[in-house]
Amino acid sequence: MAAPVTVYGPVISPAVARVAACLLEKDVPFQIEPVDMSKGKHKSPSFLKLQPFGQVPAFKDHLTTVFESRAICRYICDQYADRGNQALFGKKEDGAVGRAAIEQWIESEGQSFNPPSLAIIFQLAFAPMMGRTTDLAVVGQNEAKLAKVLDVYDQRLGESQYFAGDDFSLADLVHLPNADFLVNRTNKAGLITERKNLARWWDDVSARPAWKKVTEMQSAPRPS
Repeated sequence: MAAPVTVYGPVISPAVARVAACLLEKDVPFQIEPVDMSKGKHKSPSFLKLQPFGQVPAFKDHLTTVFESRAICRYICDQYADRGNQALFGKKEDGAVGRAAIEQWIESEGQSFNPPSLAIIFQLAFAPMMGRTTDLAVVGQNEAKLAKVLDVYDQRLGESQYFAGDDFSLADLVHLPNADFLVNRTNKAGLITERKNLARWWDDVSARPAWKKVTEMQSAPRPS
C-alpha cells in the first residue's frame, strides 16, 4: 500500500493552507505533520532534507518530495489528475491555451498579490501572535501596492466569473489563503469586500467545501 501523502507545516501558514486546499479539491487523502517553528524545527537537518530553505510547507508522497506551495499544487494536479476536481489545472480539451490562462494568474498571485498581502498579514495578524509590534508604516506602504493589484483583479473579475475563465481553477485557489487572512483576520477586509467584482468572487470561492474544511482545520485546537 502506498504511503500516505504528508504535508509538513502548521496549517495556519498561508502556504500550508494553499496545499491543503488543493489536496481537498483533488480529493486526495493526506495528513498534516506539524512543524514546531517556534523551536526551530524547520531548520533541523531532517527537515532541511525535505525543504532546503527551511520554510514550510514540504510535501511527500509515495513517489517524491516537493517544496514551494505552488509547485506542490501543480504536482498534485498532475500526479493525481484523475482525482477530485479534474479541471483544477485546466481541461484537457483546452490544451496549452487553457493551461496558460491559469498559469498567468498563478504567476500574478505569486509575484504581484502575495508580496504586499503577506507583508500586511504578517504585521496585522502574525506579529501580534508572536508578541511583536506592528509596523504601521509597512502596512501602509504595502496596502498602497496591493490596492493597485486589486484594481486590476477587480477589472478582470468583471470580465469573467473566475480569474482564468468560467471555471474555478488553481488560479483562484492559490489566492485563497492570503485573501482569507485579509478578510477575516485583519482590519483590511475592505480591500476585497469594497471592490464589487472581487467581493462577488470572494463570496463564491470562500464558500467552497474544500476551503471551508481548511478554515475548520485552522480553527481546531492544536494538540498539546
